[in-house]
Amino acid sequence: MELTCHSTDSQSVYTVVHNSEPVGFLVIDSTVAGRACGGLRMMPDVDELELSLLARDMTLKYGFLGLPQGGAKAGVRGDPEAPQEQRWALLEQFGQALAPLLRTRQYMPGTDMGTNNADIRHLMAAAGAPLYKRELRGTRSGFYTALTVFSTARQAARHLGLDLASCRAAVEGFGRVGGPLAGLLHEAGVRVVAISTSHGALYDPSGLDIPRLQTLATTAGHRVVEHYPDAERLDPPALLELPVELLSPCARHNSIREDNADRLQAPLVCPGANSPLTPGAEQALAARGVLCLPDFVANSGGVLGGTMEFAGLRERQIRDLVQRRFEPRVAELLQEAQRRGVLPRVVAEEVALRQFAEVQKQVAHPTPRGRVLDMGLALHRRGLVPIALVRAFAPRYFDQRLR
Repeated sequence: MELTCHSTDSQSVYTVVHNSEPVGFLVIDSTVAGRACGGLRMMPDVDELELSLLARDMTLKYGFLGLPQGGAKAGVRGDPEAPQEQRWALLEQFGQALAPLLRTRQYMPGTDMGTNNADIRHLMAAAGAPLYKRELRGTRSGFYTALTVFSTARQAARHLGLDLASCRAAVEGFGRVGGPLAGLLHEAGVRVVAISTSHGALYDPSGLDIPRLQTLATTAGHRVVEHYPDAERLDPPALLELPVELLSPCARHNSIREDNADRLQAPLVCPGANSPLTPGAEQALAARGVLCLPDFVANSGGVLGGTMEFAGLRERQIRDLVQRRFEPRVAELLQEAQRRGVLPRVVAEEVALRQFAEVQKQVAHPTPRGRVLDMGLALHRRGLVPIALVRAFAPRYFDQRLR
């Protein structure tokens, strides 16, 4: 295995090469105190361009949330549904190649499409990078991503004068994010009429049985669409063009492009995926009056919820903070974009980059209180501070970050 590195604009791109062929990539978009975080995905066609977009999204997420992390993204070329020993062999090679970055925590990976906590632990072990006691314990990243997608959609619907409970929704990608999102929408009274996976799409204008589909998915996985005969089968791309009020792309990047944007019928697009719209498609949809929410805002719950879980907060507390602090920020973002006559993304990027720069400055020049907090987090990471103590202080910390 060979590791090469080159720089593009503000990003550092690491390529792991085997027999002259790239087998994986790491893109670091930004750092805080010399470190960056971001998911590691496994897909057969993952490439540098995709990861470059996703790494930038991570910087914007951390900035919008005011969290002290740099943004990065990594990907290994492989079949996520292959036997574990094959997948782990790829992860071992990738981890060993990136060992200098992993051991020093210049890059800290998390789960993403095609990977889970056990995969990341195996990667880190192969790199000789020890994990601390309370790291990689969260298991509900997908749910918390879905939670902020749902919360963002709720605020966007109000902004448009829509009653969310009266809306029809289509969810592209019934997986780690799309599955819980469909459940949240169903619980709120939304008629979820379509879902898709890599094996096809289902459409029922009267509404799909989401609890049943969620149960089927626990055993059938992405093949869930093959085990639900009570709906029309469609090719996955056709889902994007259905007559719905809410479209939530929760699959791969760039699924909505200039060549299909004109066929979308939904007045509201709220992404669960990273970079699901090309810039040209977003401009074209905005010109037609379609409200597109910034992906790094809508799907920031994976980062936010994971950080809150690490701090010991329970689901009830996380839901409360999202509704009480996160949702008003979405409403303010939409109002400001409307006032200025610009895309919501423009306002959100300004906020995210401004706050990210402020966080970098705070970390570079910590106050005495900041030093104590950093020391406390380091001890907590190692399991040396009672979780109840961290949990007691965490709500105030997140209240301040999300103002």
